[in-house]
Amino acid sequence: MHAVKRLFRLRLFVILLAQFALVSNAQAFNCPPGAPNICAPATVIEFTVPRLLSKVAPGDAPFILRTTTLITASWFDAIAPYSSSAVGVHSDLGRLPTGDGDSERNIAIMYASHEVLHSLMPEFADDWNAMMAAVGLDPNDDAMDDSPAGIGNQAGSAVGSARERDGMNQLGDEEGSPYHRRPYSDYTGYRPVNSAERLRDARRWQPDTLTNGNGIFFSQQFVTPQLGVTQPFSYERVTRKAAPPKKSYAVKRKGKPRRAYIEQADEVLSAQVSLTDRQKLMAEFFDNKINSLGFSTLAASLYHGLSLEQFVQIDFLVNVAAFDTAITIWLNKRRFDAVRPFTAIGVIYRNKSITAWGGPGQGIIDDMTGNRWRPYLQSANHPEYPSASASFCRAHSTATKLYLEDQAGLSAAAANDLTFWAPGFLPPQFEVLDKVPGSSIIEPGVTPSARTVLGWSTWDEFADDCGISRLWAGVHFFDSIPAGQAIGDPIGAEAYEWLQAYIDGSGE
Repeated sequence: MHAVKRLFRLRLFVILLAQFALVSNAQAFNCPPGAPNICAPATVIEFTVPRLLSKVAPGDAPFILRTTTLITASWFDAIAPYSSSAVGVHSDLGRLPTGDGDSERNIAIMYASHEVLHSLMPEFADDWNAMMAAVGLDPNDDAMDDSPAGIGNQAGSAVGSARERDGMNQLGDEEGSPYHRRPYSDYTGYRPVNSAERLRDARRWQPDTLTNGNGIFFSQQFVTPQLGVTQPFSYERVTRKAAPPKKSYAVKRKGKPRRAYIEQADEVLSAQVSLTDRQKLMAEFFDNKINSLGFSTLAASLYHGLSLEQFVQIDFLVNVAAFDTAITIWLNKRRFDAVRPFTAIGVIYRNKSITAWGGPGQGIIDDMTGNRWRPYLQSANHPEYPSASASFCRAHSTATKLYLEDQAGLSAAAANDLTFWAPGFLPPQFEVLDKVPGSSIIEPGVTPSARTVLGWSTWDEFADDCGISRLWAGVHFFDSIPAGQAIGDPIGAEAYEWLQAYIDGSGE
């Protein structure tokens, strides 16, 4: 075990690209000496994440989940021909022999990723070509044969073709016109009841008004409401309905809040007033879907010594689990169109002074009016109920445990263990658990006041903290959290059963 940990401290991912000395994609593509066997996925991640985050924030789930799910889908199909039993989800490329190591798989993964990334983010075409050249592969190799490059090209092309018109409006022409396309725009006709400037119904979602501090203000829009009608991977159509958010709807006909409406808003205010440094950091951590969901899978894969094939399988699995959960959550969000805490607190305490968190570095104050209240984190650009983050983390944790138990042969307790993910385990550039004083995103230079180390004993604890962190953040009412978890848990389990069929070759 100590040897494994020392391996990760070599900062392997930082020097991966420099270590690659490949001459041709026809030659061996084995990982450099001492590097983990997932060097091709690591290369793709290194190139993709900065480009992805130049388009969206780390907490913007729809586009992030779609991107990571389609990339990992291409990986799964690209290496299926080199498996003893697996079949592709979007392609049937037969069965091929492998040589020593994972050379063929790594090459196929690179070419599959190249195809999918050109489909998802064509504006970075030069970067995707540079990604291939950086590891000695020819980005212009368009083979469609049984070579590793050809297998990768076919797998990536199949995934891109299958998902370009899956309901997300990736091409931006679902509204019927081929001109002035608007990728990922809504074509379903959603319109908010409230505007940022006028509240008509205190039960319903109100877009927030945002600014970059430059005098320009703009209103939120419900991000990709069409996600709720996008084709899932692991089930045919959305069937799960959350119970109605009765407390959020507890408003009299003329707009006066009832007791339940007030009580759940007060619960948010109470949580904000008593926020600890650790809770603030937890809220920030789980808001970043790459640091929390992505890095936890990386840590588990390395700790348990998963093969390249197993890493691809579990990474694809957890992405499918979260993406398919998002589809159900989004349809429920649209159905209930529920109010966010910042609106409810403004309605209840409009011009009354409240005790509240006063903003970054301001601490707790008692002379703020309710209509000036803001949560610790910015409220996301979609309705409140059910909680998306709580659902993603539960689906992610459930799917991870099932895979580690069934495919990696671990006991239930070992599959649920997360104590290994601690500071110093992953290379320094992936260190997200060790928080030095003043390292907060929201309160830089202030929070935490002392070194704070994040960590979890189990995947269950990880998912629980993820859920409750949305209350700490002030962006969700409590009832939204179990409502989201109740959707994410069964979808995570079903996603595993669905993928298991493709792993053992019986999938269709």
